[in-house]
Amino acid sequence: MITVVGTGTGAPVPAEVLAGARLVVGGRRHLAAAPVPADAEQVVLGALPPALDVIERHLEKQNPVVVLASGDPGFFGIVRVLAERFGARALDVRPGVSSVAAAFARAGLPWDDAVVVSAHGRDLRTAVNVCRARPKVAVLTGPGAGPAELGAALRADARVLVVASALGSARERLERVTPAEAAARDWGDAVNVVLCLDESRALGPVRTVAGPPAGPAAWALQEDEFTHRDSMITKFEVRALALARLGPRLGDLVWDIGAGSGSVAVECARFGAAVTAVEKTLDGVERIRANAAAHGVDVRVVHGAAPTVLSDLDDPDAVFVGGGGRELPAVVTACARRARRTVVVAMAALDRVPAVRAALTGAGFDCDGVLLQSSRLAPLPGDVTRLAATNPVFLLWGVRPHAPEREPEREGVAQ
Repeated sequence: MITVVGTGTGAPVPAEVLAGARLVVGGRRHLAAAPVPADAEQVVLGALPPALDVIERHLEKQNPVVVLASGDPGFFGIVRVLAERFGARALDVRPGVSSVAAAFARAGLPWDDAVVVSAHGRDLRTAVNVCRARPKVAVLTGPGAGPAELGAALRADARVLVVASALGSARERLERVTPAEAAARDWGDAVNVVLCLDESRALGPVRTVAGPPAGPAAWALQEDEFTHRDSMITKFEVRALALARLGPRLGDLVWDIGAGSGSVAVECARFGAAVTAVEKTLDGVERIRANAAAHGVDVRVVHGAAPTVLSDLDDPDAVFVGGGGRELPAVVTACARRARRTVVVAMAALDRVPAVRAALTGAGFDCDGVLLQSSRLAPLPGDVTRLAATNPVFLLWGVRPHAPEREPEREGVAQ
């Protein structure tokens, strides 16, 4: 058996667990704090494959093995790696309090409704986009993905960062800072976890199912569920297909360019994506903010005209471009150069279609599209119904071949 012991948040390793161990594996600080038998081989966790090879050699000799890990080793920890290599039945897991549970406890907050995301050995952009989209997020940090880097990415967002360091030790600290303050500091290597909070919504409603809220029960919402001007809104039939092609999800960043009422932006945010809406009119900016607030989602609104303002934005996973105008091909080209996965364009004018298609294919995208023509049921006097045609809309989408998936996890575990 491999005995896996969670430590590092205040609970010492029982001496009887280590008694008789022939191999003890753990982080340097865990090994230094534990009563490791003098005759036991010690392996400091760094790269995992060599440590796993040593564990395997001891198991072949039927030697007792103990692995020391932080907090709850089954929560973004080493249990997954050990179970994959040696099988779950070979493990005797004795969890401690996870750093996430300890940090929320120190902050005096429940966390059954929190989203937990690991940036340890992973691309930070996913954690950043989750923090933008959700009001209560715990980020497990790592080298190059700590409070400073997280704060730098979230400067424009109304968030508070609670940085928990050296949990369970005499040096334990819990500090509340703005993203800008976090970005300006050197935090060292003692940080366990960062809580990213929208404090106005940190105490959400009572939940039945833990974790982030389920996806929306309905989408492609009716136009009257949004504030808009003179019916200048992406119709729900068009929105339904646009959402299907955009594929917004938690951890993604979506741009809505020429957002108008922000209906597409709001719907993407309801699916869990972080969303930036670009709108050139001031009254449009206010409408987008009002619609986002009415649907309980965060949408970052940028006042300005594309493509000029796009250079200051983070690269998106997906982009929706609405509206038209002579600048549309240039806008689509600028978006296609930056989009990691897909660009969807809605337009009413047939004349714009060839140029937009050329912009997408010229950027290396596989392009497809449809002309959407729908007729809605409409009542007539005498308790009869007719079909009322809506204006036809061209929807084109470009998909990047071999679009990047989420950054693959590199070897290592959150300590």
